[in-house]
Amino acid sequence: VGNYKRTVKRIDDGHRLCNDLMNCIHERARIEKVYAQQLTEWAKRWKQLVEKGPQYGTVERAWCAFMSEAEKVSELHLEVKGSLMNEDFEKIKNWQKEAFHKQMMGGFKETKEAEDGFRKAQKPWAKKLKEVEAAKKAYHAACKEEKLAISRETNSKADPALNPEQLKKLQDKVERSKQDVLKTKEKYEKSLKELDNATPQYMENMEQVFEQCQQFEEKRLRFFREVLLEVQKHLDLSNVASYKNIYRELEQNIKTADAVEDLRWFRANQGPGMSMNWPQFEEWSADLNRTLSRREKKKASDGVTLTGINQTGDQVSQPNKHSSSLSVQSNTVQSVQSSYNPFEDEEDTGSTVSEKEDNKIKNVSSYEKNQSYPTDWSDEESNNPFSSTDANGDTNPFDEDAPPAMEVRVRALYDYEGQEQDELSFKAGDELTKIENEDEQGWCKGRLDNGQVGLYPANYVEPIQ
Repeated sequence: VGNYKRTVKRIDDGHRLCNDLMNCIHERARIEKVYAQQLTEWAKRWKQLVEKGPQYGTVERAWCAFMSEAEKVSELHLEVKGSLMNEDFEKIKNWQKEAFHKQMMGGFKETKEAEDGFRKAQKPWAKKLKEVEAAKKAYHAACKEEKLAISRETNSKADPALNPEQLKKLQDKVERSKQDVLKTKEKYEKSLKELDNATPQYMENMEQVFEQCQQFEEKRLRFFREVLLEVQKHLDLSNVASYKNIYRELEQNIKTADAVEDLRWFRANQGPGMSMNWPQFEEWSADLNRTLSRREKKKASDGVTLTGINQTGDQVSQPNKHSSSLSVQSNTVQSVQSSYNPFEDEEDTGSTVSEKEDNKIKNVSSYEKNQSYPTDWSDEESNNPFSSTDANGDTNPFDEDAPPAMEVRVRALYDYEGQEQDELSFKAGDELTKIENEDEQGWCKGRLDNGQVGLYPANYVEPIQ
């Protein structure tokens, strides 16, 4: 009696399990969304780095194909997220709302109906069971009383102090107790028989209510199986045609990489096959005079003024970074220090890559694809590419005794807006790298995180500890 509560509780558990399944799907959808965002950020970042980097030609396109793959896979995972939330999550939510009806006083209508059904089916039998328990208790009490009366009578026979009248009373009590035992036993057997007769009907009624609960639970179990199969279909990208096409296209892009074609392109654009600009006689012209900046005035004796620089095709002439006394006209590109790492201006916000891994990434490339090289040359030892410094101004990797470049990270104390083309602009709190110490006029040379190199007032920054 009362053990039907486990079956009734299963209804409440079914409602809770719907919530659990929705939470489970919601968390997976959130993971799919985060993964898609990380793929997109990764693809965007590395696409910029590869396009800026030194790789060229068909191998560059093959490399970039991985970023295209990531973008397309990101879109698919966003679709997975949408399917999980808009279809599966909503389907469970609506089914739960239709299957479970809340009552004004709390609980669910289905739970109360099952509880009432079991109680009604069990009430007659429980009443008879109660009668059986009472009859059993009375019978056992009569048996106990009979045994006690017999014991007293037996003991009285051995006691000479008792008179015949007292002995007669004890014998009468034994007789009455025997009669009570017979009555209570008969009543106990009768109530037990009635209970046995009522048991089949009781079982039928209880079975009927239990089957209703089983049918309700069967609907939930079948619904869960149906939803889980749909979730599996949404998660299984191996059966999505577009997913297979992504990797078929990626494989084709990689196979189209042609070393011979790339070498031919490099020869035509960066090697002997490129258009030449042979020196020609040039008349002196006042228009070619250039105005020296204050930086150049201070170091006028250290550099050489170039005139009559002509550009052909994609070539852009730049002064050597050692000749800091030169200022460049508007049709030339600002000199960028060759040690500038194009990967340093990318900040992987929102990713989970550790600092150590990020530092490894920053060492991928040492110069940009479109970097211009200085056109001036000298047979002096200071500019000899085979001396202690290479043609780009970096230390010779084969010279073990060459001292490393001194670079210091500094933080801006105030806002500064560059007044001339060779000056940097920054806001208070920005960080940059000092690459040359303060000169006599209080100016330092530095590099912003975006790669821009220029001058700035020394007293506008402080070293980062």
